[in-house]
Amino acid sequence: MREVMDDLVRWWRADAPVALATVTATWRSAPRQPGATMLVGPDGTAVGSVSGGCVEAAVYDLCQEVIVGGPPRSQRYGVADDDAYAVGLTCGGSIEIFVERVDRDSFPDLAEVAAAISGRTPVAVLTCVAGPPGRLGRRMVLWPDRRTGSLGSRRLDDAASDDGRGLLAAGRTGLLHYGTDGQRRGSGLTLLLNAYAPPARMIVFGAIDFAAAVARIGTFLGYRVTVCDARPVFATARRFPDADEVVVDWPHRYLAAEAGAGRLDERTVVCVLTHDSKFDVPVLRVALDLPVAYVGAMGSRRTHTDRLARLREAGVGDGALARLASPIGLDLGARTPEETAVSIAAEIVATRWGGNGDRLSQTHGRIHAHRGKEGPLINAMR
Repeated sequence: MREVMDDLVRWWRADAPVALATVTATWRSAPRQPGATMLVGPDGTAVGSVSGGCVEAAVYDLCQEVIVGGPPRSQRYGVADDDAYAVGLTCGGSIEIFVERVDRDSFPDLAEVAAAISGRTPVAVLTCVAGPPGRLGRRMVLWPDRRTGSLGSRRLDDAASDDGRGLLAAGRTGLLHYGTDGQRRGSGLTLLLNAYAPPARMIVFGAIDFAAAVARIGTFLGYRVTVCDARPVFATARRFPDADEVVVDWPHRYLAAEAGAGRLDERTVVCVLTHDSKFDVPVLRVALDLPVAYVGAMGSRRTHTDRLARLREAGVGDGALARLASPIGLDLGARTPEETAVSIAAEIVATRWGGNGDRLSQTHGRIHAHRGKEGPLINAMR
């Protein structure tokens, strides 16, 4: 929807209904990914693309039916080999497309969603794309701290909010499947979640073997991972193939520059694995002054005690030090770099969602932490 947002909002403000076609699933080498959209305006203008040209004409006809009052519907299209070749593909594929009418009544929060996207504030739009006729097209807008609209039942809204915030935090668009009342082991209802947020960042300082494992699991969790070290002989892309980027720079200088450029936010996690005071004290001093989600530092108990003393000498107050996860990670008894990476990832996840790291078999009540009436437990690190 991002690519057609300007036109969509313009017609919405004019109280002119439009038809919105969205790719919900693909098979083989279909030309567009889930979330790609095409818009048909009240004057018949088509904006955007759902197939690179292969099935646009058929989708346009379906949009014309919906815009004049037809029900929302899903339609699967096969992309023939010849048509696929014409738009630059090596073979055909299939796409499933959901078409709905959008107007002020059906999407009252559109202007607020558009403002969030423009301001780079994370927001997700969940739409029922398969299910009972009365549920098709129902929509809920999900923010990090609240939600608006309803998918049809409180139980479904709660389940979709919990699962949707996980996708939103990772900046991932995808499908969620439930029973008609939100049962996670049920079937019969499918939601498309369009996430409008860049992936959260994980910045790992220290080009060591533990950093390679943390970068790997960070990528798995959906973070955009940066590994930074001042030593060019160690900070190489070959040593960190799972990182999105490897930077050679002094850690504190790099982190300060990224913050100054506005490339960090309240979802950013910082893992300081250098356990060398000439590197970790300066960068932690910068990190603990930033409104990021998590700051952790590797080291023994002795290293931790020495680090706290050095940070206090550098002027870091007790309030900031209380935010520091050191020694880093949860107590899993980890030994290897990979096990340690799991320990670190577990602490990051627990911090994000308010978990306590206890064994679920030894706890009672809801598995997911209670998040209040509308939103999630706000991260205490913010």
